[in-house]
Amino acid sequence: MLIAGNWKLNCNIKEAEDLSSSILNNLNHNSYKSEIAIFPPTIYIETVSNIIKNSNISLGAQDCSINISGAYTGDVSAPMLNDFGCKYSIVGHSERRNGKYESNKDVYLKAKNVMEYNMIPIICVGENAKDRDEGNALNIIKNQLDKSIPKINKEFIIAYEPIWAIGSGKIPTLDSINEMFNMIRQWLLNSGMNNNIKILYGGSVNKGNAKELFSCKHLGGLLIGGVSLNPNEFSEICIMAS
Repeated sequence: MLIAGNWKLNCNIKEAEDLSSSILNNLNHNSYKSEIAIFPPTIYIETVSNIIKNSNISLGAQDCSINISGAYTGDVSAPMLNDFGCKYSIVGHSERRNGKYESNKDVYLKAKNVMEYNMIPIICVGENAKDRDEGNALNIIKNQLDKSIPKINKEFIIAYEPIWAIGSGKIPTLDSINEMFNMIRQWLLNSGMNNNIKILYGGSVNKGNAKELFSCKHLGGLLIGGVSLNPNEFSEICIMAS
């Protein structure tokens, strides 16, 4: 089970230090079996890395460039993230697919770069409220899987985050999540891929609904946004996952 905390565009350097230190301290005083990863803003990756080094907490990036090097002002490449000791990189988050107009091809290229530099991409997929209401969610996600995931024999993770659930306080029914996870498992099987690939759920995860989410049959972990900025609640969910 992987519990991943995506801090998004939050924290100044002091807050990043305090947040990572608090999570580390909370987990050091409790027993847990899940893997924990935190994803600070890129500019604070080195700061957080220095705090969590020699711990069981893994480090991840919130995104990476489709390019490896060159005249791409502002981009951060997969080899650069690898230099900082990142184990994971999120790619294809809906906030980038929608807000930055990233295509499935962009997500594919980013995931490929992450894999080729010996990190693990967390490839995000999700439908909007209109697609869900019209009964198209499964087809939308299958299309994203088809076009976003490189056919490379490298480890990756799929994160299912319904767009309408992110930050809304709402989550799908367990039946809906299980239906989606079953489709993703079947897609992996049909694609000849490792059926042990983790599938995470993300979107308005909190301490109150985490226990219910942990009952989902194929759940491989959680991708947590806002609550990951609360070290006590995030740590409690990490411990619950054990």
